[in-house]
Amino acid sequence: MIKRLHMGARMSEAVIHGQTVYLAGQVADDPTADVVTQAKQVVASIDRLLAEAGTDKTRILRAGIFLRNMSDFAAMNTIWDAWVPKGHAPARATCEGALANPGYLVEMVITAALP
Repeated sequence: MIKRLHMGARMSEAVIHGQTVYLAGQVADDPTADVVTQAKQVVASIDRLLAEAGTDKTRILRAGIFLRNMSDFAAMNTIWDAWVPKGHAPARATCEGALANPGYLVEMVITAALP
């Protein structure tokens, strides 16, 4: 069975298949904010979607992080490191790339397990 959360014409915010939750790329609510504020908004969005799917950040399997500029890597990591529970660091990749809106500084894609 496949369950889709917040489905639109182009994408769903989350898709649940079996015991796995796949989140769409999450971006900040405020694309005019600095990278730290945007990263806080992104992880808050991830928390909400994971909770709605029936899981949480301790069950994240993989994270893909896209930064508009790698010079923001250390600042983004201050938020990431405070957010990820000790002992639950997922597999992760971070790269630089152009994002859909030039104001977005960070986007995160998450795959998590259900309990």
